[in-house]
Order: sequence, then C-alpha cells, then structure tokens
Amino acid sequence: MKKYKKKCWQVAIDSPAAAGAGTQAKLISKHYKLLYLDSGKIYRLLAYLKIKNQKKFSYSFVSKKMKTLKMSDLQSKKLLSDDVGNMASVIAKDIKIRKLAHNFQMECAYNPANKYKGSVIDGRDITYNIMPEADFKFFITASVKTRALRRYKELKELNKKISLNEVLKSIKKRDKSDYNRKVSPLKRTKDQYLISSENESKRSCFLKIKQIMDKKINA
Repeated sequence: MKKYKKKCWQVAIDSPAAAGAGTQAKLISKHYKLLYLDSGKIYRLLAYLKIKNQKKFSYSFVSKKMKTLKMSDLQSKKLLSDDVGNMASVIAKDIKIRKLAHNFQMECAYNPANKYKGSVIDGRDITYNIMPEADFKFFITASVKTRALRRYKELKELNKKISLNEVLKSIKKRDKSDYNRKVSPLKRTKDQYLISSENESKRSCFLKIKQIMDKKINA
C-alpha cells in the first residue's frame, strides 16, 4: 500500500446536499491555505460524462479519466444540473467506481502541493472513509426546506427552468439515496463537530468553525 506523507492539517467535512459544506470548505481553504477538494464533484463529472457518452462509459473509461483528472476539470458549471446530481447519486453507489475515485481523493488529502499547509475535503464519507485520521471532522447540516431553497437559488442564477417544489423533491430523493446506500453512506460519527447552517450567515458559520480550529491549532 502506498504511504502518504502527513501534512500540517487535514479537515474532513461531511454533509447532506446543499447544506453549505462547500462554501465553508472554501472559506477554510482560503483562510488556512489548504488544498480544497469537493469530492462530490468527482462523481458529478463522471455522471456528466456518462450522460454524454453512454456507449463509451465503462470502468476502463473511468479508470483512464481518474488517472488524468485535474482539479480544473471539476469547476465546470455544467456539473451543477439536477440531472447530473441525480446520476451522480447512482454512480456513487458503485463500489468499483468509488475505488477508482478513492486514490485521487487520497492524493488530495495527504499529498497536496507544497504551497498548501494541508487539505480540506467535503463529501459524504470523508470523515470515516477518506480521512479517518483528520485533525478536524465536521458534519454540516440544515433543514431540507432550507437546503432546497439554497439549491433553487443557485439553479435560478444559472438560468435553469425549474420550480422550488421540483428541487425539494430532488433533495429529498438525494438524501434518501445518500443515507441509505450500502457503500459509504452519509452518516454522523461521534468524533464530528456538528455545525448547523440553518439560521447562520456564511460568515457566522465559518467563525464557529474557525473558533474550533484555532483553539487546537494555537494550543
């Protein structure tokens, strides 16, 4: 098994869809100079490729893509559509695909470029599967209605024609899939800090996280 070098800090974040984990991970990344990876974007990229390349999509196809994957590949706004999200939820249940994505996530977690002081990754199984030895583990959540409204606003900004009710149904479907899948389901663990973003601004939520991190970092 390949050995990974231990960097200064690892931050693992799990959350249900649209809870604000990505926003917080970006703020953490910027403030503490950490490499940021939204692990869900890996599955969204593969979902997008499957939708566009039904005939070519295979384990071999995925394996080749993972070997050449760049962080910039995960930034496309095309990956944010509801169709891609639903397909990503299906793909994420495939244990073979998860294994192929695992190595890329491990590289980001434990071998970030020297310009970074560590890494922060958000997803569904990061705290207990990808970074079980992370220095900080967070579970960020909010009510399903709040999360649906956030996602709805994101999609409207992208000029997507979709109703709030459709987004709500999609979020509920995604939650059911994420919490109940047999392979690496979304779950709370005892060693996670629970952060509710329900009635918090992005800034106030970050300050809660920062307070927790600074206490240990400056100890």
